[in-house]
Amino acid sequence: MTKTNSKITAIILAGGKSSRMGQDKAMLPVDGVPLILRVYQVASACTDTVYVVTPWQERYQKLLPSSCLFIREVVCEDENNQTQSHGPLVGFAQALVHVNTEWALLLACDLPKLQVEILQAWIQELDSKREEAIAALVRHDQIGWEPLCGFYRHNCLTNLNKFINQGGRSFQQWLNQNPVDILPSPKMDMFFNCNKPDDLVM
Repeated sequence: MTKTNSKITAIILAGGKSSRMGQDKAMLPVDGVPLILRVYQVASACTDTVYVVTPWQERYQKLLPSSCLFIREVVCEDENNQTQSHGPLVGFAQALVHVNTEWALLLACDLPKLQVEILQAWIQELDSKREEAIAALVRHDQIGWEPLCGFYRHNCLTNLNKFINQGGRSFQQWLNQNPVDILPSPKMDMFFNCNKPDDLVM
């Protein structure tokens, strides 16, 4: 399948502190390849325009191709004067400002089982989504939406910023307040993410 560059921009979120992992999980090798590079390679198979949103651009530059575009995430300080991310929803909003395409493919940096073919098949379906839908995502009966592996319309930014300015930080809460189209759920566990050292034994 060919890339759909005119329709899609990819955004990879890499702003978490990896506290449960004990080290930066984005840099951990899976089958000899740093996790963030694996996700980047999948994203770049869908579009030429891939952004990585992170407070630590210098940490990842040496791992990623020169074609990778970085957005430096604006962070805050906690009560111990430690750098703290505002969370994935705010990081996504900061990145969406830079997007010029109709759709943004949002991916977490810790998804080792992503499948290019599934993402590309979903991209082919985007033209059939309702005009009022702000996103196209997989939804599970028990846990809700899969917000960090799916597609968002660029024009949702105003709505998203309003939610954030009112104190909202939950993807699930924001999505449940808006029309979202459902993507077909893949048979495999493509949304498996690495949070603990044991998760690397796949």
